Amino acid sequence: MTEEPARGRMPDRPTLDGLEDRWGARWESDGTYRFEWVGGKRAQVFSIDTPPPTVSGELHMGHVFSFTHTDTVARFQRMRGKSVFYPMGWDDNGLPTERRVQNVFGVRCDPSLPYDPSWEPPEKAPKPAISISRRNFVELCGRLTADDEKAFEALWRRLGLSVDWGLTYTTIGREAQAVSQREFLHNLERGEAYSSEAPTLWDVGFQTAVAQAELEDRERPGAYHRLRFHGPEGPVEVETTRPELLPACVALVHHPSDERYAGLTSVRTPHFDVEVPVHAHPMAEPAKGTGIAMVCTFGDVTDVVWWRDLDLPTRVVIGRDGRFLPGGPFAGLTVNAARREMVRILTESGDLVGEPRQITHPVKFYENGDSPLEIVTSRQWFIRNGGRDRELREALLERGRELRWVPEHMRHRYEHWVNGLTGDWLISRQRFFGVPIPIWYRLDDAGEPDHSELLIPDQNSLPVDPSSECPPGFDESQRGKPGGFAADPDVMDTWATSSLTPQIVGGAHGDSVFPMDLRPQGQEIIRTWLFATIVRSHLEHGVLPWRTAVLSGWILDPDRKKMSKSKGNVVTPMDLLVQNGSDAVRYWAASGRPGTDLAFDPAQIKVGRRLATKLLNASKFALGLGAADALRQPVTEPLDRAVLAGLAEVVTTATRAFDAYQHTDALQASEAFFWTFCDDYIELVKERAYGTGPGADSGRAALAAGLSVLLRLFAPFLPFVAEEVWSWWRYGSVHRATWPTTYELSRVAPEGDASLLGLAGEALRQIRRAKSDRKLSMKAEVPLAEALGPAAVLDRLALVESDLKAAGRIGKLDRLPDRTPELVIACAF
Repeated sequence: MTEEPARGRMPDRPTLDGLEDRWGARWESDGTYRFEWVGGKRAQVFSIDTPPPTVSGELHMGHVFSFTHTDTVARFQRMRGKSVFYPMGWDDNGLPTERRVQNVFGVRCDPSLPYDPSWEPPEKAPKPAISISRRNFVELCGRLTADDEKAFEALWRRLGLSVDWGLTYTTIGREAQAVSQREFLHNLERGEAYSSEAPTLWDVGFQTAVAQAELEDRERPGAYHRLRFHGPEGPVEVETTRPELLPACVALVHHPSDERYAGLTSVRTPHFDVEVPVHAHPMAEPAKGTGIAMVCTFGDVTDVVWWRDLDLPTRVVIGRDGRFLPGGPFAGLTVNAARREMVRILTESGDLVGEPRQITHPVKFYENGDSPLEIVTSRQWFIRNGGRDRELREALLERGRELRWVPEHMRHRYEHWVNGLTGDWLISRQRFFGVPIPIWYRLDDAGEPDHSELLIPDQNSLPVDPSSECPPGFDESQRGKPGGFAADPDVMDTWATSSLTPQIVGGAHGDSVFPMDLRPQGQEIIRTWLFATIVRSHLEHGVLPWRTAVLSGWILDPDRKKMSKSKGNVVTPMDLLVQNGSDAVRYWAASGRPGTDLAFDPAQIKVGRRLATKLLNASKFALGLGAADALRQPVTEPLDRAVLAGLAEVVTTATRAFDAYQHTDALQASEAFFWTFCDDYIELVKERAYGTGPGADSGRAALAAGLSVLLRLFAPFLPFVAEEVWSWWRYGSVHRATWPTTYELSRVAPEGDASLLGLAGEALRQIRRAKSDRKLSMKAEVPLAEALGPAAVLDRLALVESDLKAAGRIGKLDRLPDRTPELVIACAF
């Protein structure tokens, strides 16, 4: 409270309209949120690992919800004197972007085609889609995402996010590619990254492998078919939902304790009459079906576990296109067609027992895919994540215990995921728009790649694109030739890049921002983004990437259902921001607590607009009384000291709440006091503040001090209106002002009794209620009022008697001690 007051900027008719455009431009030109670091202690920086939203879709209210939460923290920390490192990133590579490009432009990528530098997409997407080269396709992806990023930035600026736009990054940018490739090569050097020919989950639509973290179960209709295998002592019945995989059957398994199958060593398959072994395995479920299961290569992830544990042979029948392979049973058929054919054959042979039993069961899909996943054998790249290494798993669990979780119970989701891993992290994708795997392979004399002899780029040359650049010591004429080289055709999974966001955006700032202070994110990507980032930081740096993780809840529609595009209940944020004002929407978002679901409620947005409007009008009224001129006047009157003492309690509550990442508690405390400030204090003090003398100066000084503190308390939540009012009478930005402290208020108003304001406010409400009951104007005179209550209460009421009489238009106020437990005001008209 040491700044000189400014003059002459208060409008005649304050309005919320237009604040976003005016102040957004001003903040940008003034560099209000620019990260400034000239050296010093790490404790002076507060760094945020901002989630980069995927730009292949649209921002929704869930984004507004969670990003507003983060922004309140950033603004609070900045006002606490921290240099806030608050970047914005765009997650623009990956499958969703490719699919959108295919749909928007009517193209598909054919890596065998040559690059055409003059090619331009047709004005209207053709049907069927036209084929273009990989490089043309990637350029098209980049063009579309650049347009999307502009739209996203416009929305974030409208919302008032206090990010430093000079720190913006993309997950497909050159710096991100260089960091991703360098970290991958480090993993490779340490033996943490490896390639392997292994069964992998495969999306037949996108034609790519999928990681465990990207799976989701969807309920689909199916049927159990009971098949009759032939054992040495009679038939053995097996239930399966995938009879079409009978030609891929390599064993039967049962639980070691199941005596029904003790001694059974082999059976012969129906129709194909192939002998397969029978094994015991603890994952078999005696109570499921007949208690004995068919192991096929591969029907599901359990088949993979059994195949690996029991060292079984491989009989592959389904190709990467989702059809049965040539040269075998059902060649060229889809899975569903082969199933129908297999059922027909088994029915005719009598090896299908009874009718199929219809069920609904969970089927694994890629989270962005439309077809059930198959498991095919392919060569892929992996990073060790504890899925097959107990020691690493325990280390990552310990990292989770080191991390501060808000709310704390979210840590259990992390631990559940880590403990449920069944394999290492598959990071390669058979797609085009992504960070290339920075590897070439030497070709043998037959022109086949030797996967044991990797050709690795110089790290100073990163990023590289192996499909268009040559490895050290080779030239383009040797590409694809015996004795020459071939590029790894794959790109990295988008999470393999996003898991390095602290290194990508913070690399140039080093230890001044890393490890970072805060990771805000959605609860649904604990298993992907949060876990993957911990893995990469643990392997590369041996530390957590951040100190605290704050998790968001879901946004629900008014019927308490999760909002999603598929359900058609999504609300467009920009329309709401324009119609209601950004501060109103931010108020709604800030009403939700970390980790807690919040229903979308238009009425709550209207409450926020009413609050912002009241802040404008109450501030204009207080400043119109001359509050700005009294900023340094002493606060002497009991009521004035009481209001500032109550405000000091709010400052304590709000500060503790923000320190605990509980912004909602800070908002609720500030809002509740603000309405008391307006409805009680201003009404009680305004008659005195209109006057002259020490009492009037005291009232105006309290109004000035109260308004200054309230604007700063609201600044993280209602940044536009807080800045607008601040500009009427103070220099600089409220967002660069000092966060209020109790010491600041105690210097202005020592020894204040906060409860006195509540007592005076209650007395005024009773007087006004009496007038309302008689249908009188609030300006009507009350010749006599009698205050009844305990003597101690009446003695305290005497301290504010003059303000109460002026506000209530009371001619005479008698204080009558009696046995009434609480204050009662009786008015005589």
